Amino acid sequence: MAQQLNLKDAKHHESSYDRKVKELEEELRTTKYNKKTQGHIGLVKAKLAKIKEEYQKKTSSKGKGEGFSVKRSGDATVIMVGFPSVGKSTLLNAITNANSPVGAYVFTTLTCIPGLMEYNHAKIQVLDVPGIVEGAATGRGRGKEVLACAQSTDLVIILLDVFHPGHLEVVKNEIFETGLRINQKPPLIRISKKEKGGIDIGYTVRLTKLNEDTIKTILKEFRLDNSSVVIREDITDDQLIDAIECNRKYVPAITVLNKIDMVDSEELGRVKSIVKPDICISAEKRMNTEDLKGLIFKKLEFMRIYCKEVGKKADIGIPLIMRKGSTLREVCMKLHKDFINKFKFARIWGKSVKFDGMVLRKLEHVVEDNDIVEIHLR
Repeated sequence: MAQQLNLKDAKHHESSYDRKVKELEEELRTTKYNKKTQGHIGLVKAKLAKIKEEYQKKTSSKGKGEGFSVKRSGDATVIMVGFPSVGKSTLLNAITNANSPVGAYVFTTLTCIPGLMEYNHAKIQVLDVPGIVEGAATGRGRGKEVLACAQSTDLVIILLDVFHPGHLEVVKNEIFETGLRINQKPPLIRISKKEKGGIDIGYTVRLTKLNEDTIKTILKEFRLDNSSVVIREDITDDQLIDAIECNRKYVPAITVLNKIDMVDSEELGRVKSIVKPDICISAEKRMNTEDLKGLIFKKLEFMRIYCKEVGKKADIGIPLIMRKGSTLREVCMKLHKDFINKFKFARIWGKSVKFDGMVLRKLEHVVEDNDIVEIHLR
């Protein structure tokens, strides 16, 4: 009986949530944006973000479904996201060592299947997950488990079927709803709470997308009536809300148009004008799959660091693969976790130092592509 009551409460809560979301989304659709309505639209977006955030917290599962908890391995992790039957499993088999089930029907993949792609000495883990559908962010079609996997990856591949270009916006929206921001950088905003004194707003740039009243309206909706805000770029209301909620992840993404061997050049050109893909492929025919590997490598912003033992020549045959912006600390960690505690200094040859063989004693030093690093331990 208690379980039945809980199910009724959950259904009532869900219907109440859906109703509120639809009302606010309809208000956004029907409100024409101009200077007079800017503040109101910002307020509606803030209310919508709060409702969704609260719902996500209440309905978030304690654990992922079977097959969705994948241990990270390699130099980076990539996830392929798309509707069912767009060719994710076929593509995984084409670019990695995986053997993912392939079939000409939807939902062939029921779990998260990892494969390892090797390119330019980099080992990249690629995840094939079940296809997502509209409403995935709220749990439809195991969408929560799929999109939860995306939260822990370094790159998202949006795979599209050439026959369904309209799927792109649906997939992007579902990704956005989970708090993932693709091909964006965190907004340059600093927000700090105060005990009193109202809202102070400082700018280092001229704002053209938001006015001060709208900013204050959004802040107050999130109970930041006493706060200090410094804005260093021309932001939108969505970026301000992201900065306030402070739980977004920013990752690069590649849009891949698949099955191009099944249409003529005229139709392909039409679809490309709609989708504007980063690359067009045929996973089944393995057309342009090698080019896709190169694009993945480039998008992940890998660097090659060469290690050198004291008194010996550098090993330029096998580089250490690092991500752009990596420090000596991260280099040490990748080599061996004990290197951090035993680190004495490093000699570096390359673009990151003023002269070759320069001695660095701080682990925070940022290395650059093709640097040669000689680590000295205590």
